[in-house]
Amino acid sequence: MGASQSGRRGGKRLSAPRIVYFGSGAFAVPPLERLHEAGYPILAVVSQPPKPAGRGMHLQKTPVHALAESLGLPVLTPARARDPEFIEQLRALAPDLIVLASYGKILPQAVLEIAPLGNWNLHASLLPKYRGASPIQYALLNGERETGVTLMEMVAEMDAGDIYLQATEPIHPDDDYGTLEARLAARAASLLLEGLERLQAGTLTRTPQDHTAATYAPLIAKDDARIRWEEPAERCRNRIRAFSPKPGAFTLWRGKTLKLWKAEVAPRTEDAAPGTIIACAPDDFRVACGEGALRLLEVQPESRSRMDIRAFLNGYRPQVGEQLG
Repeated sequence: MGASQSGRRGGKRLSAPRIVYFGSGAFAVPPLERLHEAGYPILAVVSQPPKPAGRGMHLQKTPVHALAESLGLPVLTPARARDPEFIEQLRALAPDLIVLASYGKILPQAVLEIAPLGNWNLHASLLPKYRGASPIQYALLNGERETGVTLMEMVAEMDAGDIYLQATEPIHPDDDYGTLEARLAARAASLLLEGLERLQAGTLTRTPQDHTAATYAPLIAKDDARIRWEEPAERCRNRIRAFSPKPGAFTLWRGKTLKLWKAEVAPRTEDAAPGTIIACAPDDFRVACGEGALRLLEVQPESRSRMDIRAFLNGYRPQVGEQLG
């Protein structure tokens, strides 16, 4: 039964739906916090299994897993959402509604058939734009000035279900992935509670997506974070913003990785190939791009900590004419 059909029965307001919450990443933390604070019955939280991380490669729980445990909520961490044993666990819980945000896996049809009130997904874009795993990164990379969050119904096709609610969010010139994700996560939390309120009141409606307008934001590969100096300087700076604070945009210099954390677009009159250092002063360390130049402000040499450009110049003494690539 679609959620738009489920608000009132015989004129009575629906009681709070029993929810199973799927989430893993930081984007999914505020919605879970708000659900819990609002007193909605959360039967279980489903998250990706702990994975090795850090220098010691110790098993690390996802942000959602850690939060759920701190709230005293049951946590399930199936290796695969299609495992028969896990699906039986979900059926036994008998949720009214499944809610998903930044879980990291597509749910199989067998899971989507369990909850009678539907399966909601909080997606960090204004669908049908930027369907896929990396909508925030692509919005920044493409220099968008606005993005948002969509509350939608999950279907078999990725991010193609009907839309319940949307909220817009401006992208500020100095935003990076970390700052934008935090604001969108807060928006997602409010949107989820609004959707639940409308569901209970019988006023929640759904609108099909315009599939002809769909664009995609596929999973980020390591090489996507590599600076392409032949691109315009604005695009190079957007690549830095899109991959900060993780995994970090990078280039190669003197045969080693150099991560770039902060930069600004600067003009250039020098005739130099893209990737060439064209100015080398603490207040003007510039690298030529396909159009314009990038003034580097904060970098991180391989196996070292992040540092401002003055510390980098003093410690590594780069020279005008050297090439980054």
